[in-house]
Amino acid sequence: MEGKRTIRFDFNNMMADTIGPEHGITEQELKTIEPLASRYMNDVKEERNKGKLPFLDLPYQKNIAAEIIETTNTLKGKFKNVVVVGIGGSALGNFAIHTALNHPFYNILTDRERKGFPRVFVLDNIDPDRFSGLLDIVKPEETLFNFITKSGTTVETMAQFLIITKRLRDRLGKDYKEHVITTTDGEKGTLREITSREGFRSFEIPAGVGGRYSVLTPVGLFSAAMSGVDIEALLDGAVFMDKVCKFDNLWENPALMGAALYYLSHTKNGKNILVMMPYSNALSGVADWFCQLWAESLGKKFSLHNEVVHTGSTPVRAIGVVDQHSQLQLYMEGPYDKVTTFLAIKRFSKEVSIVSGNDVESDLVYLKGHSLNNVMNAEFEGTRLALTEHNRPNCTITLDGLSAFTLGQLFYLFELQTAYAGKFYNVNAFDQPGVEAGKINAFAMLGRKGFEQRKKEIDIHLRKAQKKYCI
Repeated sequence: MEGKRTIRFDFNNMMADTIGPEHGITEQELKTIEPLASRYMNDVKEERNKGKLPFLDLPYQKNIAAEIIETTNTLKGKFKNVVVVGIGGSALGNFAIHTALNHPFYNILTDRERKGFPRVFVLDNIDPDRFSGLLDIVKPEETLFNFITKSGTTVETMAQFLIITKRLRDRLGKDYKEHVITTTDGEKGTLREITSREGFRSFEIPAGVGGRYSVLTPVGLFSAAMSGVDIEALLDGAVFMDKVCKFDNLWENPALMGAALYYLSHTKNGKNILVMMPYSNALSGVADWFCQLWAESLGKKFSLHNEVVHTGSTPVRAIGVVDQHSQLQLYMEGPYDKVTTFLAIKRFSKEVSIVSGNDVESDLVYLKGHSLNNVMNAEFEGTRLALTEHNRPNCTITLDGLSAFTLGQLFYLFELQTAYAGKFYNVNAFDQPGVEAGKINAFAMLGRKGFEQRKKEIDIHLRKAQKKYCI
């Protein structure tokens, strides 16, 4: 295990000592909340021991990784493309892994440059033009489609399933089944029934693991392994972070401290926007994945005591250095309603020199002898300092380097942190009733059996709706 390749959480710029008491957190406030934090940590531990938080034990289920590796070994060389079809948690984890660990332009590398591993595409949105566009460039006979839905009824995924499997059958006949692999509930749901009837290869999503917590299940691991990612190292990294976060002392547990700081900044200091800003394109997918994890877990109408609370902070993704030229103006001089979390990489895999023996204009001579790495770091440090000097709270998570092992740590840190945050906010961090309401309306409008009454209610609403404010 790469025990020395770890990550560091620096929250100095969240503290009142650095940015002042109006926008920062004092040590006394953290000391006051320590007993509560310790209790929440032990609550999570107890729930985990009772099997109520199965996502926390995923890194230890090495049999799942072994099954995935065995399957990918039998499939290697058979397909030029793997298309993941899923949405939300069934897609974002895949995006995060591939963006972080594969070549930035992986899909346009040659087969030889990819070492025989297939191209990987993720179909999440049902935009007809994007969907059709992908099917224009992947040949059915060269493609494996991985359909992912825990419930087996996700309308977006199953709509695409019907279209794609019809195309496969038309082109390949009975052999089409070799081009389908499903990832769904092990026992129930429409996709599980179809899988059993058709005899598709399949993986199970463990019971009790919701989509946004599923990146370390076959949901994220299968496509990763198909592209050559070391999924065992991913799991080892998560195990490492689990051990780092075993302490019930707030000052020794980065997941617990992160949850406490974000909660206090929001509820005490009014920082209701959480900006996740990686200074790395490779970590942009992680930022997107985090936004779903945080928003869907903590944005709730009701507390655990069924009180109306309408709580949760809003996650926003920004990318350094790009968004220094778009969003940073707002962060620097706009409302004091944000906390920025930087993700930084100490050592990039490439060192790119700017100038090597060429003459340069006098006003650019300062760049001579530097690299893009130097510029990236200067931009990051400069932005972090500027925010701090303007009393804008920020913290930094630094990775020694980006690898499967450190990425596994990052996934686990954020998932555990979100579970702790649910305790602080006193909400259920594992349901999504607001999302379900939209799904029900869609089912009704599309005429799904069992939703007839809701369809009538929607029709009445639409008839009553006045259009006088349309231009």
